[in-house]
Amino acid sequence: MTTTANNRSENAQNISQELSGYLQTLKLPSIRETYKQEAEICLKLEASYETFLYNLSKAEVLGRETRQIQTRIKQALFPHLKTLDSFDFNTLPHLDKKRVYDLITGDYLIRAENILALGNSGTGKTHLAISLGLAACQNGHSVLFKTAAHLVHELIEAHNEKHLLCLQKKLKTYKLLIIDELGYVPFSKTGAELLFEVFSMRYEQGSIIVTSNLPFEQWPNVFGCSRLTGALLDRLTHHVHILEMNGESYRLGSRGKEEIAKKKQIS
Repeated sequence: MTTTANNRSENAQNISQELSGYLQTLKLPSIRETYKQEAEICLKLEASYETFLYNLSKAEVLGRETRQIQTRIKQALFPHLKTLDSFDFNTLPHLDKKRVYDLITGDYLIRAENILALGNSGTGKTHLAISLGLAACQNGHSVLFKTAAHLVHELIEAHNEKHLLCLQKKLKTYKLLIIDELGYVPFSKTGAELLFEVFSMRYEQGSIIVTSNLPFEQWPNVFGCSRLTGALLDRLTHHVHILEMNGESYRLGSRGKEEIAKKKQIS
């Protein structure tokens, strides 16, 4: 009896090890992690084999979707993660909250429309852009986040090293390209032309979110050419949602609140 029991235990252990290996080979990590626990639950509930298989399949599908979302978020290169839940709409009373939440659904991506967030520094433009980008990742879209200065630097470097076409093709593949802080640094003639080509290639092909602290009339100062700026704006604003975000700086406002709190503590 003891020998038979030992043989059964050893056989079960071997099967468990081999099954784990098969599931790993088949790339079914969620089933591999949950099948023992799920088997115990189904056994207690006297559930059918179909229910057992259904629960395992559901866990694998959900796990795969979660992993894919995490991969897209990682590949987007966000500087940090922000959601609309932490966005303070009270500091921007003129910003249409409903319109912003409508954009979170991602319908603009299907229509290859653009979003421009314009306003003075510190009003949450980057926060909003990241929130929209994060939602796009969660909805199954590929996203890339770059500051304007960094993107132009990469374009010039690729141009100088003779692999510009490769970078341009890669930039075109993303469903959403976020270009942050346009206007903080003026571009060289080459940089402005290369960035214009990026906008042109994505025209009616993929969405762009641009954040800028400058009104349109000052964009020629950044691109160094009124004609090029006009052509760029024609493409960018043809299908566009403009979010005007002028208001008190978040950062300055936070500092002010902290100073008031400190003074109250001292007094």
